[in-house]
Amino acid sequence: MTNNQISLVELIQIFAQYRNNIIVNIKHLQEHYQRTAIKRVKGVRDENGELLQPWLRTEYMDNAEYVGMGEFHFNRNTATINMLIKRKAKLAKLEDKTPTLEVAGLLVNDLNTFNNYTIVSDGKINVKSLQVKISSKKAFDLLKEKGILDAEEFDFHAEHTIQLDNLPLVPSDGHYSSIDGLFSQLAEIKVLSSIISAHLKQESDRFVVAQVDELKNHYLSKNIYINFPTTNEYPDINEALVNGSVESRVSYKVDIGSKDILNLGKLYSANRFLGRMYRLYDKETREVIKKPSFEMAFQENLAFRHKLLSSRTNITKVDELMKPIFDDFLGLEDNGIVTAILSKVGADTLAQILQDKDTATKEEMVAALTAAKTKLEEYTDKIYRDKISPLVFYIGVTGLLPNEMAVKSITAEELATQYPNLQFSKYEQEGKFFVVGDSIISVYPQTEYYSKKVAVTMEK
Repeated sequence: MTNNQISLVELIQIFAQYRNNIIVNIKHLQEHYQRTAIKRVKGVRDENGELLQPWLRTEYMDNAEYVGMGEFHFNRNTATINMLIKRKAKLAKLEDKTPTLEVAGLLVNDLNTFNNYTIVSDGKINVKSLQVKISSKKAFDLLKEKGILDAEEFDFHAEHTIQLDNLPLVPSDGHYSSIDGLFSQLAEIKVLSSIISAHLKQESDRFVVAQVDELKNHYLSKNIYINFPTTNEYPDINEALVNGSVESRVSYKVDIGSKDILNLGKLYSANRFLGRMYRLYDKETREVIKKPSFEMAFQENLAFRHKLLSSRTNITKVDELMKPIFDDFLGLEDNGIVTAILSKVGADTLAQILQDKDTATKEEMVAALTAAKTKLEEYTDKIYRDKISPLVFYIGVTGLLPNEMAVKSITAEELATQYPNLQFSKYEQEGKFFVVGDSIISVYPQTEYYSKKVAVTMEK
């Protein structure tokens, strides 16, 4: 059978459309799966490097050969596609396997755990084939029409082997959206999201503090996801490299930026920028609080003001982008930028509350911040899903820009001469760069490490 009629990207679009009608042989997948990162194990290491395991463990509520087709996600910075498979699980004590049924007043006997399988890793097929069963005749007919299946008749009991390793990764006639203006949108959203996340670090719109603490003690997030601490299986990477347990490869990262800021990684975290540019002080005593953080913002006796900067402080383009957003959010200026961002993503409730902070209760503020955080994340995800990730995947697979964007690459040194505000990491200095409209696309190598042996599972 010749499987060159469609690309892997197009096949995954079909999988996504019919994912509720396709089940995957999970045992076959696990038996043939190769890790693309260093294996992580549950627990933390003490000062002597000894692994301290969590006091709870997860147990699958099924021992199924088949699981539902997972959700497919394109990586934001590499030519990588992951399939996220969800399975039902419960918590049990590590010591005697006693099940944990209730935590913080909630039933936790029906939790979800997620296994992430890398289908394509850095532009190379990592999963050669999937064994599946198909319950939809429409899905069967479409896959047969595209040359993916060789079975003659639809049989919902039949298992099909779908080869992935003989498909072109990207369509030959693909078209990619313009990225003009996307970086500034993403940067503003990231700054505001960071501020909101810093506020909500210890807060919940659903639970009181004692409940959050109890959830955390049972390795559950505020969204009731299982969240065990993990650490590298190998405490000494160099030793693991020498004995062959770990190997390295070069991964090519693709980033978008502007002519002033090379990529989103250059932005400060919210609390770091707060400490860089602002003072938190007691309104009555005027005492300045050391190590300010947004977690303190809910205390009524505290307020923010600008920090007096020394002449040695180097104000960068990152500072110039972030400061108006912080000033507006903190109420030190009224430039409308926060309201504009929130309105764009549909988070008008928070915009209204910020206009009249003094009348809002803490509970109302936390609820509005939580809702806005979700809206900002959804808006960002859509930009990446629709416009950036397909482009990143194409560049990572081919090493080229699409024809409609094709420009000559330049070095970091040449780029820095043209745009002196840009700052480069050690890795970025080895990259190549493309100036496309008002944007800069960076492609640079980074060393990645992965566990060589075949994995049994990739539990998150």
